[in-house]
Amino acid sequence: MDDQVVQRVLQEGGRDFYQQQPSTSAASSSSPSILQSLPLHVSFDHGYYLLVKSIQELRSKKDGVVTIGIGGPIGSGKSSLSEKVASVIGCTVMSMDNYRTGVDDGHDLDSIDFDLLVQNLEDLINGRDTSTPLFDFQERRRIGSNVIKSISSGVVIVDGTYALHARLRSLLDIRVAVVGGVHFSLLSKVQYDIGESCSLDYLIDSIFPLFRKHIEPDLHHAQIRINNSFVSSFREPIYKIKCKSESQSGHAAYIFHGKEAQFDNFIEMYLRPPSASEEARINDWIKVRQSGIKYYLSLGDQRIVDKNYIIRPRAEFEVGRMTLGGLLALGYTVVVSYKRASTSVIDGNLSVSLETIDTLGETYLVLRGTSRKIVGTESSRMGITGPWITKSYLEMILERQGVPRLNTPPLLSSVTPVTTQERLIAAPKPLRIAPNLVNRFEDLPQPWTRSPTKSKMEPVMATWHFIPPNPLLSDGYVTGPPSSRDNLQLAPMPDSYDLDRGLLLAVQAIQALLENKGLPVVVGIGGPSGSGKTSLARKMANIVGCEVISLESYYKTEQMKDFKYDDFSSLDLDLLSKNIDDIRNCRRTKVPVFDLETGARSGFKELEVSEDCGVVIFEGIYALHPDIRRRLDLWIAVVGGVHSHLISRVQRDKSRAGCFVSQNEIMMTVFPIFQQHIEPHLVEAHLKIRNDFDPVLSPESSLFVLKSNKQVAYQDILKILDSSKICSSVQNFIDIYLRLSGIPANGQLTEGDCIRVRICEGRFALLIREPIREGNFIIQPKVDFDISISTVAGLLNLGYQAVAYIEASACIYQDGKILIEIDHLQDVSSPYLQIKGVNKETVVAAGSTLKLDGSYTTKSYLEIILERLPAAERSSNGIHSQQAARLQELVEYIQSQGSSSASESSPSREASPLEGVIEEMQSRIKRLERWQAINTVLWTFLMSAFLGYSLYQRKRQ
Repeated sequence: MDDQVVQRVLQEGGRDFYQQQPSTSAASSSSPSILQSLPLHVSFDHGYYLLVKSIQELRSKKDGVVTIGIGGPIGSGKSSLSEKVASVIGCTVMSMDNYRTGVDDGHDLDSIDFDLLVQNLEDLINGRDTSTPLFDFQERRRIGSNVIKSISSGVVIVDGTYALHARLRSLLDIRVAVVGGVHFSLLSKVQYDIGESCSLDYLIDSIFPLFRKHIEPDLHHAQIRINNSFVSSFREPIYKIKCKSESQSGHAAYIFHGKEAQFDNFIEMYLRPPSASEEARINDWIKVRQSGIKYYLSLGDQRIVDKNYIIRPRAEFEVGRMTLGGLLALGYTVVVSYKRASTSVIDGNLSVSLETIDTLGETYLVLRGTSRKIVGTESSRMGITGPWITKSYLEMILERQGVPRLNTPPLLSSVTPVTTQERLIAAPKPLRIAPNLVNRFEDLPQPWTRSPTKSKMEPVMATWHFIPPNPLLSDGYVTGPPSSRDNLQLAPMPDSYDLDRGLLLAVQAIQALLENKGLPVVVGIGGPSGSGKTSLARKMANIVGCEVISLESYYKTEQMKDFKYDDFSSLDLDLLSKNIDDIRNCRRTKVPVFDLETGARSGFKELEVSEDCGVVIFEGIYALHPDIRRRLDLWIAVVGGVHSHLISRVQRDKSRAGCFVSQNEIMMTVFPIFQQHIEPHLVEAHLKIRNDFDPVLSPESSLFVLKSNKQVAYQDILKILDSSKICSSVQNFIDIYLRLSGIPANGQLTEGDCIRVRICEGRFALLIREPIREGNFIIQPKVDFDISISTVAGLLNLGYQAVAYIEASACIYQDGKILIEIDHLQDVSSPYLQIKGVNKETVVAAGSTLKLDGSYTTKSYLEIILERLPAAERSSNGIHSQQAARLQELVEYIQSQGSSSASESSPSREASPLEGVIEEMQSRIKRLERWQAINTVLWTFLMSAFLGYSLYQRKRQ
């Protein structure tokens, strides 16, 4: 599917297509239009993946610069897409914001210097260096220029509202349109506030008067059309603590002394919708922040308060001055406005600011950061102790002045002006999405460039309610004498939500429970393996500061020898029940610690409920089992994620092989235990979350990898890692490559056609590896998830065949920033070294320090082994003849154990030769671990002695 789309992107429509004039009208009519051949629109992650693949494909087929235009309305996510692509491809991004000609509204077509932009693009296309302008929005003028070297600009991205304008299209190879995001959210919000008195076209012309006339027609010329469903998210929130500066005057002077400060002046205002009542519902208001000639808008007072922290999402987006005027014309009124003068010092991910609010006449000291722990640690290190303020500036102003009374809003005409409706748009007819079922008038299909209908995108977030407990759900469970806690129970949400809204609702549910029931709050997060339970639990813990306990800690050692990781009987239910009861009764308890490498319980850790740890989350596939959930206060079910990705991958492979299989049939075969024993419990959850995360397509999961077979000394590896955070481990693993028979092939085995399963420490894991190769980098997802042996057996039963087998051992060193892995492959003489990290520059610096430049390879281990294997020694599957017999033995064992694990009877299994292999591997691991521990201690001692001697010599000098 993706390869076909990429091919259609490159067939026609680029700048070469514009420069070639067809000889006859018949010839032009015979050529299919790019607008008709491409899909209507794709998701943001899918569009990112398609764009990167298209750039790589086009760059390999043509000489010179590849030019891309990314256009769309304000707030749609254009700049985010440009930044993510640039982080992977390493291209030059030319923002149209720098081509403003004055202080007028920058979204006006006449305020863009198209002549200079065209000249810059032509210079780069023709191999000449060029000078692009720089615009300062605080000073409201052009302040300089930036020289771009043509030799370093293999790919150039033009990012801006008018990036697909007719004057630029003939210079662009790939045209991308991005719609949605907060642009859609604002339209949906206004449509909800105004009601049915105005048509959607009238609202668009009022809020975004330039969109239908100057922006939307250009978007229909895009080859890749992206519908960005992102609105606002607490996945990467901003943590803030605030206090009055008078109480910390000495500390403030110390913080700002000798540091370069940044000065900003803002005007912040809140708009009340015309349908508002006298009540102060600040979450329904629209916030507008003016900074220089720029306006930024956010919907409502979106924040979470936990203890001393104010937690906000990244939900602000730039709008034009005409948007503000349009909202006022629709009946919105400015109820509160104030000036905020800020002096800030930024240090990495932390900023310290002194903010003066003119209406309050007070100055406040504010610490902001992306990590709750770092913000708290830095405030303690600086000696800032509060008293902390958790109210917003708006709340403090309303407390002093009260809520302004409503004025009579202007009447809105129920009839749209004829001039607006009859406005002609010189563009192709808008493409429309025809849903399978149309129920109501407002659900009629809209153009793909317009907002989703009100029924599909409700701007009002649901709220939690409490109901009397249901005795049928309690199953007679009583922890002690009845209390006020037992008289309240959350009412389940009737709908399911995406991950962003689900995260917000989960945190709000915890806060509601704390407010109404008090400490402690015990939460259960259940769902299939790979659905995102652990990620959700960690994000919740970052926001509310709670303890997360995995149900894997309660595995029974004897069950692990039979690979029964997804069997409910594998859990020590007695110990789990005791721990939950102790937590509910505020007693100190001992939680087990399970070592997945040894497959045994390694000890216990103490846990006690307190003000700092009043919320405990239990996450696991059986967290919502009736025997567990009856002891919990909040039940959360998560589905989708990598779990759904595997089902979609199997369905795609079956389709390529010419066979259609329903998702239900795949589910029953690949995840039999989920359908029988897990899914029935999820329907009872208070909150149901759909995780749409796709590990292959999402840029958020990218891991940058450099691979080399150059030999590196162990001490050199230690030098580039943080000695205080370094940790090491040794793993022995077997990778099995499963390929569906019947898939078309080009005569050779490729990793892209296979599903890769890893057996490590007696556990099975699915490795998601569909990488993007760019230069020396392998950019791959950082997602691996555990699967049961019955899942592997299910894949074999669906027709997958084990076609390759790799056995290896790995020594892993990491410090939290980068990971260095030394892999010893069987039948390969020299080891391979991999440097992995989420920061591209950090990985490059580590490789340069180890002097690996010039030795990198982007080949997979499967390619390396197949290239080294002589043709005479290969089996029919393309692997070594001796390995083929062992692989068949391994497959037979998986099928026998998988079928017994999936059956309810679970008969006693017979001894298998593979058990001896696994036991041998485990004994080898223990010997390697002992050697590694001794080696680490020795090197640490030597490095410490060397460092101490160096400090001694420096002191003497």
